[in-house]
Parts: sequence; structure tokens; C-alpha cells
Amino acid sequence: MPAGGVTRTPDQGRSALLTDLYQLTMLKAYWEHGMNETAVFELFVRRLPPNRNFLLAAGLAHALDYLEGLRFEPDELEWLGGQPGFPPAFVDWLADLRFTGDVDAMPEGTVFFPEEPLLRVTAPLPEAQLVETRLISLLNYASLIASKAIRFTLAAPAARLVDFGLRRAHGSEAGLLAARAAHIAGFDGTATVLAGQRWGIPIFGTMAHSFIQAHDSEADAFIRFARAHPDNAVLLIDTYDTEAGASKAVEIASRLRAEGIEIQAVRLDSGDLDAHARRVREILDDGGCRDVRIFVSSSLDEHDVARLAHAPIDGFGVGAALTVSADDPKLDSVYKLQEYAGQPRRKRSEGKATWPGRKQVFRSCERGRLVRDVLGLEDEALSGEAMLVPVARAGARLRADPPLAEIRDRVRASLATLPAELRALEPARPPFPVEPSPGLRELAREVDRRSSGDGIDEGFAAPGTSG
Repeated sequence: MPAGGVTRTPDQGRSALLTDLYQLTMLKAYWEHGMNETAVFELFVRRLPPNRNFLLAAGLAHALDYLEGLRFEPDELEWLGGQPGFPPAFVDWLADLRFTGDVDAMPEGTVFFPEEPLLRVTAPLPEAQLVETRLISLLNYASLIASKAIRFTLAAPAARLVDFGLRRAHGSEAGLLAARAAHIAGFDGTATVLAGQRWGIPIFGTMAHSFIQAHDSEADAFIRFARAHPDNAVLLIDTYDTEAGASKAVEIASRLRAEGIEIQAVRLDSGDLDAHARRVREILDDGGCRDVRIFVSSSLDEHDVARLAHAPIDGFGVGAALTVSADDPKLDSVYKLQEYAGQPRRKRSEGKATWPGRKQVFRSCERGRLVRDVLGLEDEALSGEAMLVPVARAGARLRADPPLAEIRDRVRASLATLPAELRALEPARPPFPVEPSPGLRELAREVDRRSSGDGIDEGFAAPGTSG
């Protein structure tokens, strides 16, 4: 389908046209045939990436924003009406479409595993269908980045971690959402200024090599920057020679101190960070700058951070490895129909079978440690804590979004329940099992018998689980 003209939208992330074409073609078919009964869809991840032992739920607040604001704007409807296959009556129907359904979800900051519903939508079929693409994109990316960020916090739990990834992210929205997801997972702050304005995330920044290069004297550059930012004098010392830069920082420290300015930290951004940090620490300590911290960056991943955790380094700036989740840049997230018109449904495709019906995750801990997750039917009487909770009814939030501090507390509590092997950077063997309940297995068999058309079981297709 040709694009035609350019559509103006005040916020492209909220546009109802930010979706796959097949959502609209299916809506037209539903509309033509009057298929408007209640549907239940669940969003889940099929399998863990190879280097992950668990995942971390994030992005729910953005998903609820999208659902509450879902509507087609007049200019979008005008453009859509000019495309083949969308008659005026259908476009007029779209003008009144709003999300009126219910949402149950795992709260942000919750640890989860494959096959477990991260979110469930219960709504008239056209509404539940239309939102698939955007819900996957929001929850998938935020959970991907939160699940990556938590690995850095596990690698260096005592260090300051700052997101430096906006410029390396695959798009500005991605960079912004990554700042929030990383903060949820335990990062102390971000260099992305809008994330500070929008969500109150602490923002951090130092200085650029270009500032040093624009001066004839490295020491003069340090002094000028410190005077311009007396409460945040963090000096980048590796533009020319790291140890020489550290010595110059020591030389000017007393001069600045006389002006009431304390050097807060020095930043290293190149070379052998372990060796440089140890030599710089000696230079600073010998020069009477024991309180000056050392902050490092330079294309770091979580394994680099783990390796450097025992060096005299106080904090890390993390960029591309975080915001593109460099080692595993995708999650196999899907959004599947589980019930329609009161009847449980399931997909039986080879390698992609799903469990039918409205499901719940029942989580059990013993002596404060996670021992099992059972994937069961919503109304099954199973032991354990129910992980999906109501978050929206009749298209509206049930409560305001929790503060990020509360979500960060949930992350810490969730991590504390994980066995040590799941908190390791290396893959756990075996991976944590998610057990389908007897009731869920029996329902799947019943659906299979019904779908065969003659009551004969053609072969039970069991979905894969994390075990």
C-alpha cells in the first residue's frame, strides 16, 4: 500500500496508525461480520534468550497510557479513507473506537519467566486485536532493557551505574524508554535529560573531550569547567594521557579548593581501565585527593563491569551495550488469543503451540527463596502468590502509576528471592522450570478434542516451557 501523503501527528508514539497493517485489515473483517464478542489475549515471552536466567517486567505504565489514549485522529482517518480497502462506513466506525476493556498484568519490576503472561487483555475482539502491535513493542522493549540492566546491577552492586546510551539507541524513543527501564532495574541515573524532566530520574553529566581540545592547556580546561560547574566538577582526564591528566587534576585541586570548589570525580573513557584506575587512584591519594571518586565508561558490558568491580572504581557509565541489549537484542514476545465468545482457544502450530484459557501464575517461595512457578487457570485453586493483578477496568486505570522508587523496591525484593544460580551472569543449568498445572493440561486436551471436529484427539500439542 503506498504511503500517499504525510500524516501529521502531535505524538507519533500515541498514533493509532503506529501499528501493523494486518491489524486494520482484520478489524475491517471483524466489522463486516459483526465479530464483536469478548476476546482474551495474553502477552508472554516464548523462551529465554541464551544468556538470561530470568526477565524483568517493565513498560506497563506506557502500555496503559497507550490504551487510555487510543483513538484515531481526524487527519489519520482522512488519510486512511484514501487507502484502498477501507470504505467510508468502516472509517466512520473507527472514529468512535476506544479501548473499553480490562487489563491484568504483572506489576513493573516483577521477575518473570517464559510462557508466563506478562499482561492479559479482555475486551471486544476488535479492540483487543488492534492494540497487539503497540503493546508488544512497548512491553517487549522495556522488559528487554530492564532485563539487561539488572545484569549490570548484579555485576557491581556497590557501584554507581549511569545510563549513557541515548546516542547509541535505535531511535530517540528507544533511548528515552531505556533510561526509565534501566532506572527501574537499579541504575542510579541517566545522561538523558528528558528522562529527568519526565520521570524525576537523577541526571548525570561530565564534560566532553572537545572541551579539553578547545583549550591550549588541559589544566586551564579543568579549571574553567570546575568554575562553570562548582557543584559538579567531574573532570575527563584521558583526552591526551590519563595519568598526566590525573596529575594535573591534583595540581589544580588546592587552587580550586581555595575558591570553595571541590573536584568531585575524574572520569576515564579509554584504555586499560583496570590498570589506569589503579594508577590514577594512587596519584589522587598521594596528592591528597582521597575523596575524589573515579568514574569510568568506554563501551562496557556487564562482563566488563564484573571484571572491574574489584578495581578502585566508584561508578560506571554504560551506553550501547545497555540500550541495544547488545548480546541478546530481542525477546520472542507474542500476544495470543486464549478465549473468544466464552470459549477457550489455543494455537497448535508446530513449535508455537499455546496454552488456552485465562491464566494466572502462582509463585511459591520457601524460606524466602523462589522454588516454583505454576502456570494455571485463573480460577484454579492452586497454592502460591498470584502474580497477575487487575490494573485497568472498562478502559481506565484502577490506580495511579506507582512511583519509580516503589518499582525499584519491588525489583530488589524480587531479586532477593532468586536462588544464587539465577542471579549469576552465566546461564543456569538447568533453567528455572515453569510448571503447567493439571487443570491447564486438561483444558488444552479438551480444546484439542473440540477443534478436531469429531471428538477424536488428534494428538496433544504441548507448548514448550522454560524447563
